[in-house]
Formats: sequence, structure tokens, C-alpha cells
Amino acid sequence: MARPKTSILEKQEALSGYLYILPNFAGFLIFTAIPIVAGMVISFTDYTGFAGAKFVGAANYVKMFKDSQFIAALKNNLFYSLTSVPLTILTALALALLLNQDRHSKGMGLFKTLYFFPNLTSMVAVSCVFMLLFEPNNGPVNHFLATLGIPEELLPRWFFSSKTALFTVVLVVVWKQAGYYMIMFLAGLKNIPVHLYEAARIDGAGRWQCFRHVTWPMLSPTTFMVTILCIIASFQVFDIINVTTKGGPGRATTVLVFRIYREAFNNWKMGYSSAIAYFLFMIILVVTLVQWRGQKGWANDD
Repeated sequence: MARPKTSILEKQEALSGYLYILPNFAGFLIFTAIPIVAGMVISFTDYTGFAGAKFVGAANYVKMFKDSQFIAALKNNLFYSLTSVPLTILTALALALLLNQDRHSKGMGLFKTLYFFPNLTSMVAVSCVFMLLFEPNNGPVNHFLATLGIPEELLPRWFFSSKTALFTVVLVVVWKQAGYYMIMFLAGLKNIPVHLYEAARIDGAGRWQCFRHVTWPMLSPTTFMVTILCIIASFQVFDIINVTTKGGPGRATTVLVFRIYREAFNNWKMGYSSAIAYFLFMIILVVTLVQWRGQKGWANDD
């Protein structure tokens, strides 16, 4: 059976559609697709950004696991992810539950704005403010702790000690990001049917039982999405490290993205930094795929 001929009007409409998406496609091609392919090619070379590149095969990838700086950055990043992700999720969920209890109160809108406001602030500005707050000698936080009777030698040095620097970064990031994920949890809570709670209370369930058997299962799709976003963000942390600690003291806060930056723009090892970048990409991809495969086991979409 012969296909009907396309009219001139239909061709013009199709052409108009292609012209509308052309700028977006061109932007994706120039700023995303080509750099991704170029970065992959560069990771197999000794390119320095100035001279010609020599193909070295998988040497850059082999070198990573013999590089103590890279190993330290990987360990720091894993610690950062394993602490910041659950703390962010728990803080965001606690705030959402607190605000959802009194959803009809007039002051709830103000509190939502206050909790969300840190997310609107630049991480650079937040980092500068917390560096002043956590200044070990004259900072207001240590001054307050001293008024509580804590001896000066026991006061934490926050960003300036290898024992506390990375966890201080975690605290600041959790404070900044929790409000953003709080909004997602609030949206999830508002979508839970009220009759489920009414049925649970009729059966004698208390607050904890309602949360455990109604709220938490019904929030599982939201929790799944928030977990993925938090994990991806935790492996991309850079700005607060660069502003507050510069990867120090020593190597205490050096993470993978900061290591990529150092290798690329301080040591001019573009090939090696590209290899680390693609290793990081594989970590994020594997973690996301594992979570996605396990979604059916714990995320309730009903």
C-alpha cells in the first residue's frame, strides 16, 4: 500500500520543529557531546594542554591505583559520601515531618522559607561565613563553647585540623542542602492519602507505627530519588573544599573532583586528570545503576 504524500504544509511544520530544536541540539553537541568524547580520548594520552599528545593506552588508569594522592582522595570521598548522604536525608526528612504536622499554621510558610533559604545562597558565600564562625581562636562558635567551660586546648579547630576538617565540611554541606531535599519530602508527604492514617489509627497505631508502616513505605519513591541526587552531589563536591581548606590540612579534605582540578590546572596533566574524571563517572554510574536495579525491592510506586 502506497504511503500518502506529505503535503507542503506538513513539510513546513516539520521543518519549523527541527529549526526550533536546532539551537538546543547544537548546544548539546558543542558543550556536552564533543567534550565527553574528547575527554575520553585525552584520558588515553599524556596531553598537557600545550604540546602534542602521545597515546599511552591505559597507563593513566593504571597509574591512579599507584598514586597515594588519588587513593587518599578516594578514601576521603567515600567518607564524605557515607556521612553527608545519610545526614542530609535524615535532616531533610525530619524538617519535612516537623513542618507537615502543622501544615495549616500561618507561620509554616515562614519556616519553610527559612529552612530553604541556605540552598539559595552561593556555596562560596556560605563557606566564607562558616570559616569566620568556625575560626578556632576568635570565632563565635569556639567562644560560645569556651563559655560553657570547655578548656581552650580541647576546643575543636574545625577546618584547621586534619581530624575535624572533613567532618566540618560535611556539617556545612548538610546545613546548606537539607532545605532543598526537605521540599521534595514535603511534596511526597502531601501525596500520602489521609485515609491511610485514619485506618492505621483505628487499628490502634501510634505515631511511630504510622510512620513505620504508612509514611516511610509511601515515601520510598521520594527517598529513592533524594538518595540518588545526594550520592551524585557527594561525588561532585568541590567549591566548599576549594574555598575553605584547599584540600588540607595535608590531604585531609582532598576529594576526587578537587584532585582532578589539581592535576589538570596545577600540574597540567590533562590526560591523567581526564582518566580520574572518567573513573569518577564510572563510580557514579555503577552506584546509580545498582540503586535503580534495587528500586523495585524497596521503592513503593503504588
